[in-house]
Amino acid sequence: MPETVMIVAGEASGELYGALLAEALKRKDPHIRIIGIGGERMQQAGVELISGIASAFGLALSSLKILKETFNKAVGALNTCRPSVLVLIDYPDFNLRLAAKAKKQRIPVIYYVSPQVWAWRGGRVKKIARLVDRMAVILPFEEQIYRASGLDAEFVGHPILDEIRDIRSEKRALKTELGLNPDLPLLAFLPGSRPHELERLLPLAVDTVNICKRDFPAYQYCIPFAPNTDLAGHKAVISVLQQAGVSINKGKSLKILAASDFAVIASGTASLQAVLLGVPIVVIYKMSSLSFWLARRIVNVKWVSLVNILSNKEVVRELLQNDATPVNIVHELRWMMNNALHLEQMRKAYDDVKKIFDGKSASDRVSDMVLETAKWKK
Repeated sequence: MPETVMIVAGEASGELYGALLAEALKRKDPHIRIIGIGGERMQQAGVELISGIASAFGLALSSLKILKETFNKAVGALNTCRPSVLVLIDYPDFNLRLAAKAKKQRIPVIYYVSPQVWAWRGGRVKKIARLVDRMAVILPFEEQIYRASGLDAEFVGHPILDEIRDIRSEKRALKTELGLNPDLPLLAFLPGSRPHELERLLPLAVDTVNICKRDFPAYQYCIPFAPNTDLAGHKAVISVLQQAGVSINKGKSLKILAASDFAVIASGTASLQAVLLGVPIVVIYKMSSLSFWLARRIVNVKWVSLVNILSNKEVVRELLQNDATPVNIVHELRWMMNNALHLEQMRKAYDDVKKIFDGKSASDRVSDMVLETAKWKK
């Protein structure tokens, strides 16, 4: 009887990690059955979807009904499929409730990708320790935070490295593959995947591109989106961008980032991808005034981008909230483009961050943890 593993991801980055984990599990045990909540990438990796990421989470933030339905489907799968292991990827508000259901059924739980307890709501560590059997963390300093609570925790590396290792081509070859001009430098804008990010950052991209095309006429421009990104409500803005000559792509964000000479990126996973690929970046972010006011009071970090957090200094410029303006973004881009010493210092800091993850393959290690944990029930 093949093992059954259940993987639950809540957002685009988590869905990617779930797909990479599923691929690693299938390589080690081709007969393993994997069910879960995710999107196109997880489905392509052989996961039988209980609910799709777009319907479950893209709308769930504004629809409690959809969120409840998705949760009930997940609980139903625990009851009927009786997975040997439940793997929860980030998305703590949903996943910790599901972990409590799994614990009652004595289903081992591996939590993969920690909530940012080091930044805010640190009290969740004790709750996680009560509900979770093993913790697979992707940042080095998270391991001790959980071990101090008595939880079996391990720094496994970052899963985005597993995908980046497959990007082998030079920038010219990648540009050609993507239908871009191999002879022109590329400036990419990555506005995130969450609805509130797109709502605030896509219009900012329009205004920024208009200035960039005047100030950097030799460049070509591209905006990539994750496969599960819902663009239906942004057709008008996207049309304006396309009319301005911006290439719009869905599903090839990593290759476009690897092909880029510079990038403007919403704070999140993509900023670390850029660091590991060696792409000079400006990090931006906007949220509602109330959310920003609250964040300033409860978030215990000086920086928002992982390269700055891991380096404990400002390696890349962060333009947040009112500072995230087209004029400021273009100013920072111009500074990078014309300052060789600054770029050299940035790349040295990038290399130091890369060393933190050297020799680790998160998907491979977590797949071993899953198979080890599955044996507990036998």
